[in-house]
Amino acid sequence: MRILFTLAHFFNPSNNGRHGSQRKDSQPRIQALTQCLTNLHRLFGKSQCIIDIAQRLAIPANQSQSSDIDIVICTTQDCHLLEQIQLPSHFYKHHSTKAEPMLLGFECQAVLRDCLDKYDYYCFLEDDLILHDPWFFIKLAFFTDLTENLNLLQPNRYEVSTHHLVHKAYIDGNLAPRVTAKFQNVQDQPEIIGKIMNTPVIFRRTLNPHSGCYFLNSKQMQYWVKQSYFLDRDISFVAPLESAATLGIMRTFRIYKPVPTHANFLEIQHFGTAFLNLIGVQVHFSTI
Repeated sequence: MRILFTLAHFFNPSNNGRHGSQRKDSQPRIQALTQCLTNLHRLFGKSQCIIDIAQRLAIPANQSQSSDIDIVICTTQDCHLLEQIQLPSHFYKHHSTKAEPMLLGFECQAVLRDCLDKYDYYCFLEDDLILHDPWFFIKLAFFTDLTENLNLLQPNRYEVSTHHLVHKAYIDGNLAPRVTAKFQNVQDQPEIIGKIMNTPVIFRRTLNPHSGCYFLNSKQMQYWVKQSYFLDRDISFVAPLESAATLGIMRTFRIYKPVPTHANFLEIQHFGTAFLNLIGVQVHFSTI
């Protein structure tokens, strides 16, 4: 399998930065991007082995799941930290642009379009997202086989900590219905139930399709590119950053996520604890 990952990466500190890419301390961003890149190679790349102790040999491992992967990091102007990332040069390709920082997701879409018909999966991630599941693409294929290509499964983003009131929190709960009502009808095929390893898993149309990422198979990418609004740079969903990441796929596909009782079926880590910090302060515990 061949997989293309595109990352939107930006860093430019400011006094009132709302996003992690605008904070004064660059180290968390360096750490997040490094973990994002290294995990993509460790999970899906072909450089994996098992040590046969008796023969003292390193034998290839996980061949059935390993892939040829390419990673393209889209930046704007000189506002990035790539020169401070201590990784081998072949881990990624740098695609420099002059785009507005919050619109880098659209530049990633252009890269995906330009590589049409060359890959089995076309992916976008914000630069602070970290995958940990080697069966991630197998699960996506399972969902597509269960339904159809017009249904797209999005991962649940989460944060973790050992020093907060909650050790793990999923951060993209429901938005008010009016926020996405003009872009999607969540009553259209509202729920899909699958079964994996004798365990039922429920997938539901989501009122918050944003995950800061998406993972499209080749047929889904081909279909999206053919839509009249593809790459129109519409920023009418929440804000420019969220629109660049999510509006296009929301207009094109029926978006599902695993329900809270099965939230970890498909998930991706959001680096840091920005949302966890809200629990007990701006976000209160449910009494249910």
